[in-house]
Amino acid sequence: MPSVGKNIPNDSAAGHLSGQSIFLNDVLPARNELLVDVLGSPVAHGRIRSVDLSAAANIPGLVALLTHQDIPGHNCLGSVMKDEHLLAGEIVDYIGDPIVLIAAETRTAIEAAKKTVLLDIEELAPVFSIDDAIAAESFIGPRRVIERGDATEALAVAEHHLQGSLITGGQEHFYFESQTAIAEPGEYGRMTVHSSTQHPTEVQEAVAEILGLPFNHVVVISKRMGGAFGGKETQAAAPAAMAALAAVKTRRPCRIALGKDDDMRCTGKRHPFQSRWSVGFDSSGKISALAMDLYSNAGCSCDVSPAIMERAMLHSDNAYFIPNFRVTGRLCKTNLPSNTAFRGFGGPQGVVNIENIIEEIALHLGKDALDVRQINCYGIDERNVTPYGQRIENNPLPALFAQLRQSSGYDQRQQGIAEFNKASPTHVRGMSMTAVKFGISFTKTTLNQANALVNIYTDGSVMVSTGGTEMGQGLNTRIRQIVADELGVRFDDVIVAPTSTDKNNNTSPTAASSGTDLNGAAATNACRKLRERLADFAAPLLADPQTGLAPSAEHVRFADGVVYDSRRPERQMKFQNLVLRAYEARVNLGERGFHATPGINFDRDTGKGAPFYYFTNGVAASEVEIDRFTGELKVGRVDVLIDAGQCINPGIDRGQLSGGFIQGMGWVTTEELNYSSRGELLSHSPTTYKIPNIGDLPEVFNLEFLENSKNRINLLNSKALGEPPLLLAISVWTAAKQALSFVSPDAASRLSLPATGETLLLAMELPQSIPVGVR
Repeated sequence: MPSVGKNIPNDSAAGHLSGQSIFLNDVLPARNELLVDVLGSPVAHGRIRSVDLSAAANIPGLVALLTHQDIPGHNCLGSVMKDEHLLAGEIVDYIGDPIVLIAAETRTAIEAAKKTVLLDIEELAPVFSIDDAIAAESFIGPRRVIERGDATEALAVAEHHLQGSLITGGQEHFYFESQTAIAEPGEYGRMTVHSSTQHPTEVQEAVAEILGLPFNHVVVISKRMGGAFGGKETQAAAPAAMAALAAVKTRRPCRIALGKDDDMRCTGKRHPFQSRWSVGFDSSGKISALAMDLYSNAGCSCDVSPAIMERAMLHSDNAYFIPNFRVTGRLCKTNLPSNTAFRGFGGPQGVVNIENIIEEIALHLGKDALDVRQINCYGIDERNVTPYGQRIENNPLPALFAQLRQSSGYDQRQQGIAEFNKASPTHVRGMSMTAVKFGISFTKTTLNQANALVNIYTDGSVMVSTGGTEMGQGLNTRIRQIVADELGVRFDDVIVAPTSTDKNNNTSPTAASSGTDLNGAAATNACRKLRERLADFAAPLLADPQTGLAPSAEHVRFADGVVYDSRRPERQMKFQNLVLRAYEARVNLGERGFHATPGINFDRDTGKGAPFYYFTNGVAASEVEIDRFTGELKVGRVDVLIDAGQCINPGIDRGQLSGGFIQGMGWVTTEELNYSSRGELLSHSPTTYKIPNIGDLPEVFNLEFLENSKNRINLLNSKALGEPPLLLAISVWTAAKQALSFVSPDAASRLSLPATGETLLLAMELPQSIPVGVR
């Protein structure tokens, strides 16, 4: 029976639940292995005058203290710009910026060294906030623009006009497994690195460049991650390079595994954003013009901030056609750890702005915000081209809105909410329905490629190697399903090998919701080459000269572990027997596959093109209740309807849908990053940083997939679901905003994100002149 379309559990589920899954720090220490840690800067911005290591020389168990002067290659990191140092040599850019690398036999020796090394640093004036960076003109890269029509002129003649701003906070990845790497020095200058990373190739290149080696001297292996969410796309490179540097200098295996507090303090987050917008519209709520300036807090270096801003700009229209449109983007350089990729990759920060603007339009006109959304929704045959020039094909958005409006009982429930709010002196309720139109593909066209290696063994079992990495999202399970069906074998006959740069070279990160699309397509390509080769070999074996059944490779079929001739299905043999005979006849049973996403292009200079292969679309309706006296918010009900195409694994897709939504709900409600006036992260543990727990889940949580038989563009007619569900949780925030509108229009308009209990309470209580949520 086919595997694709079945609810097959994640192939690591039993191991995770029983504790048998091996994560990187579970690997037993090698002989003579050393622990590695760093001594970081105590100030957010400063000039290093001296580093005195002498007093630490006699610490028992201390093996090496390394500075930037000990780096044999170059001291530069960065996937877009090489603007980040591994070890600070002259200037420190944030609290915790690594200065001294410590390698020791015990944790006690490491802590003693941290207390003994003397740092002399001249403090410089730091920049922390977006507003301060704008005032200081502290930016990374140029200002970007995407536009259509003439927004300025259209705003001037619009029937109605509003302007405002929105502050959106960052978000901690809060993966369970912190940044971890083990480096093993080999012969002839070779290095093997085991890394908890989404991007083994980037780690390979970073380690090689730091050590001054060719890329082929470094092998990076990633078996699995205990969560990542984007935080290990680029930022796994530095810990791996530190372990490798220590391993080269000591000629001993070295391990770095950050504690949770240190990981949260020194790694980047989701980018905080600030938008400043002006919108023009008519009395029906139809938008005629939008001008928006986006600013992100990039932190101390570039990382992937340009691409994140680009995706935010590309998603600032979301599900809505806007004829005159202009969005600009600037990256603010501050003295915080470099912010980085996070599930959604700028899309959430772009989408929340237009959804907020639609709420403001509805409030201004006294209309239901869903009516405003539907009147502005992208059309089927017209009003179906984005501001960057991509035509939206097979658009399900109007159907999604209409279907969920009916199935969720939206209109009746809004009437009930209005009546409740009139009667209740203690609580206020709100409900909102928002959409997502999430572009699937890396916006950097080069990254939309993948390779795979498929090996068939003589017992009929199959091993697959791809550049995709498993972080709990079920990629390996889907790959096994795809390969099993392509070769006509059982799911259990296929396994996926740990990702390794010696088997799969020049790989793209497992990101942009494209892990299955790219790696699954590459594996399919390899399987079809193998199947064609085996069909040629099998055709004579399945022929029957006595009955005139001539050999015909085009009629050979592979299914249920059997190979047969479709003209005479009784002419068959077991897959295992076929591959053994093929091996004996010296037929190649291994194949490499490759896939490059077709039909995508984007010109960054003009802001035009088709950067996405397709869109994943969905809508969500959320209802909330807020305590007027405490600001406590409860999510009473959520209804989600999403177009997932034909699910490769409905169970795993449902897990991605629910998990992504809840993670997004955390971003818009409870997850708040707080810093001291010195730039030190204060919310660096579960006691001070609140992710959603079981008690925060909606009391009613309805998840449905749209039946969409028209989706034919992607692998097995499926659609990516890794990131889009997170953006649907914006409906929780807009529901809170709608609830506040029953208190006063001012309370709703000044709501920032996240809508924590404190923020909601202040929004309800403070006078209009005092802003809420400025950070």
